[in-house]
Amino acid sequence: MDKNVEVFMDEIIRKNPGEKEFHQAVQEVVESLMPFIEKNPKYKKAKILERIAEPERVIMFRVPWLDDNGEIQINRGYRVQMNSAIGPYKGGLRLHPSVNLSILKFLAFEQVFKNSLTSLPIGGGKGGSNFDPKGKTDTEVMKFCQSFMTELFKHIGPDTDVPAGDIGVGGREIGYLFGQYKRLANEFTGILTGKSLNWGGSLIRPEATGYGCVYFAEEMLKTRKESFKDKICTVSGSGNVAQYTTEKLNQYGAKVVTLSDSSGMIYDPEGIDDKKLAYVMDLKNIKRGRIKEYAEEYNVDYYPDKRPWEIECDLAFPSATQNEINKKEAQKLIDNGVMGVAEGANMPTEADGVETFLDAKILYGPGKAANAGGVATSALEMTQNSQRLSWTREEVDKKLQWIMQNIHQSCVKYGKEGDFINYVSGANIAGFVKVADAMLDHGVV
Repeated sequence: MDKNVEVFMDEIIRKNPGEKEFHQAVQEVVESLMPFIEKNPKYKKAKILERIAEPERVIMFRVPWLDDNGEIQINRGYRVQMNSAIGPYKGGLRLHPSVNLSILKFLAFEQVFKNSLTSLPIGGGKGGSNFDPKGKTDTEVMKFCQSFMTELFKHIGPDTDVPAGDIGVGGREIGYLFGQYKRLANEFTGILTGKSLNWGGSLIRPEATGYGCVYFAEEMLKTRKESFKDKICTVSGSGNVAQYTTEKLNQYGAKVVTLSDSSGMIYDPEGIDDKKLAYVMDLKNIKRGRIKEYAEEYNVDYYPDKRPWEIECDLAFPSATQNEINKKEAQKLIDNGVMGVAEGANMPTEADGVETFLDAKILYGPGKAANAGGVATSALEMTQNSQRLSWTREEVDKKLQWIMQNIHQSCVKYGKEGDFINYVSGANIAGFVKVADAMLDHGVV
């Protein structure tokens, strides 16, 4: 490790003890940025990197609610407002038992760079709770969301902080959260994104992260004069991102052969076509079932407690959660001939796995670039809300494609190393420059 990186990380670890996901996210970025900062002393003198790694504000609060048995339950709520140099804080709310301060700080830190890459005026934030919506009734989820928003609404606003959905927060949860905000604030504003179409949502928003990831992968493939035609693809997860990644890959002539959830994975060598995908969407979005049921419905193999990365494929799309590809799995993908990996999830590859991909010089699109389509379309939703307009599906999809193409160009501009494009360095440097220059303009604040 570079000495400057080592000194910087020692200080990060000292100030943020035990937050291993946050340490991992910061180190990945700092390793790319340190040589760039050394060549640009204005950023070093102003200690921009040190300031970006420190949240502007962290809010933590209790969330009491009554379950259907009349028992009081208590969860912990968070909002990490990381950086607002280029616009109001923007980033999702995650509801999952694993949620803690380390995970949300890592996500908020990543969000700063991702949002900057979109070229839209949005800062970075993240929030959520250790509440688990799985197994809860609609009434219990509503009561939790109302209690959560009762505290959160004091700290957000259309020009301050505009949350969205993330793991565990879909249309149902956004609706309950928005209803409580409207009641408390006595106003109808675009305070949340991912809303239903009939009350301020944007077409293409549900599809945006998955579609955008495929659009980014398409740009990567073009650099090697390749296309999706007849490519075998492995996709992890079976939620929103995985579903729409699969849908777009099908439209482009690829074949998706895997999906997964926290219990295990299915392998369908015939491919998950549109009819089968419709079954998955009903299973996951309506029935809230497990992916194992797909294996039973279509008589394919189900592997409990397994992830898709041992299956031979041309392209891999990790679309579940952080750290789902380790070094061994990354090497297995390479040994099996993978030509590209595009991350639909946030930081799904462990640090040594990323190094393995880069050493092999495959096409590797890190999450902050490849999955930025979701937050980009959230910002487009904010724009439509501000103007009291609703754009057509075609208009939003065209803007999404344009944004992903621009993100790819920015990564190439800062990441080209001879004949190889290091998308990790490219994304980190491109995302940093816009935020850093804004911070310099604002002075020491």
